[in-house]
Amino acid sequence: MELTREGPGLLYQSILSGDDPQVGAVTAVIARANADVLVLQGIDYDTELRTLSALAEQLRRAGAVYPYRFAWCPNSGLATGLDLDGDGRKGGPRDAQGYGDFAGAGGMAVLSRLPVDDEASRDFSALPWKDLPQADLPPGWSAEVAAVQRLPSTGHWDIAVTLPDQRVLHLLAWNATPPVFDGPEDRNGRRNHDETAFWLRLLDGELPWPSPPEPFVILGDAELDPAKGEGRPAALAALLADPRLQSPLPPGTETADFRATGGPGPLQLDYLLPSASLGVRAAGVIRPEPGDPLAGTIFAASRHRLVWVDLDLPGPAAP
Repeated sequence: MELTREGPGLLYQSILSGDDPQVGAVTAVIARANADVLVLQGIDYDTELRTLSALAEQLRRAGAVYPYRFAWCPNSGLATGLDLDGDGRKGGPRDAQGYGDFAGAGGMAVLSRLPVDDEASRDFSALPWKDLPQADLPPGWSAEVAAVQRLPSTGHWDIAVTLPDQRVLHLLAWNATPPVFDGPEDRNGRRNHDETAFWLRLLDGELPWPSPPEPFVILGDAELDPAKGEGRPAALAALLADPRLQSPLPPGTETADFRATGGPGPLQLDYLLPSASLGVRAAGVIRPEPGDPLAGTIFAASRHRLVWVDLDLPGPAAP
């Protein structure tokens, strides 16, 4: 939802003020969705989850109650101590593990009406990029950079949500780097591809962690349209076509719009991909439609739209 500000604590203050237009717009859009579980992208992180709790309080006042809050520290803004962008200086936003003006900038978070099992959840975010099987590393990388640079620009998480019958639904979340804002080495394009390829490697059992058990949902901001714009779409195309997954939205469904900022226009960047065992009752995107009284609010909330899916969970396994 692009709930990020230029410094630590500023988003928290914006939410507490009660008069931030964008926060109000985000609150209204989330309240309309009325989802049981939300995975938020682009929200600033703090160690005590004060910002997330403040947002949850705003939502409670709007009638959307989320008693469970969860987040890990993202890679965005996390200092590497190196000059990764080659500008002769260290400590800039492009020198961090993922782009960010400060540690925790533009992270991910979960708001849920279902309990989150911290012990059963897994954080893959420390994986070195070089350790991904078939990694497409930029040419000419130094050993020093390769030893430090992580693959996830924000994070790759397996969030275990406990269902009412005590089974677990695994939410596999990520927020990739945009495949632009780099040079001829195409560092961001290669990284964007590999951040999506991570899920294929995990499902194939090629990583140090076990593959997630069903049911699960892969979801997040791939920052890539498989048919339009810049980028390397091979991994995303493979993920969308994988028979272990479902893609409930029609190809080309617009989930983000950058026309107002002079960007490439409407794109499909955000995805919810349930595992094959899950029944999909309905899916959609909350976006401005003609005659919708919330249209202006949706525009004000974010360039990315809220993507939702209504799942019909399978029954318990036979004893």
